[in-house]
Amino acid sequence: MPNELLWLGFMILDLTIVLALYWAFGRSGLYTAVITGTIVSNVQVVKTVTLFGLEATLGNITYASIFLATDMLNERYGKREALRGVALGFAALVSFTIAMQYALLVKPAPSDFAHPAMTTLFTLLPRVVAASLAAYLISNVLDVHLCQFIRQRTGGRHLWLRKNGSTWISQAVDSTVFVLGAFAGVLPWAVMGEIVVTTFLLKAVVAAIDTVFMYIAVRIRPRSEAPPLPSPPLEPRPGRR
Repeated sequence: MPNELLWLGFMILDLTIVLALYWAFGRSGLYTAVITGTIVSNVQVVKTVTLFGLEATLGNITYASIFLATDMLNERYGKREALRGVALGFAALVSFTIAMQYALLVKPAPSDFAHPAMTTLFTLLPRVVAASLAAYLISNVLDVHLCQFIRQRTGGRHLWLRKNGSTWISQAVDSTVFVLGAFAGVLPWAVMGEIVVTTFLLKAVVAAIDTVFMYIAVRIRPRSEAPPLPSPPLEPRPGRR
């Protein structure tokens, strides 16, 4: 099966899982989506693939789904809960990284077959890890604040605008921060520019498609929460009473 069909199929599946988690568990399900997406995308990113004639890293779908989950938290529960989701994802990524580094330190048994593969996947350069953590934290916090800012400016209207506007800007920042942090001085500027553009375009496509899922999400009533949740009130602008 072509990579493009697998990519599109997994995108629909992954975004559907985010909605299912929200329907089944409410905000806890969205926290789970953020944590899972953060860990999975940082494992998948070590694999390079060819999609639509472009060479890119895997993990773009699961990483983009984090933005859907935090946007849903922002929309249904407010900025504070969205930032809590970002913090949980960051803590999970740090904890996972530490745990896997410990696993590599433990000497394998003579019959072990997993250690070489684990070494390949989880022997991470400190610079790459630092760039990944910085890009995640900066872009996701920016996304939460931008989404709320656009919501304030539009009076709560135009869900599509705050969803895509905040996500596209944040993902552009994410790709730029990561590539510069991880590869500046190592790769030529032209190559880094190509990586930034490629990864951003794939994330932007997912963000545009998951707008449909966002509109479905705001109409879902989580099983664990009754009655249906109204959108949080608009926060007052500074200097206004």
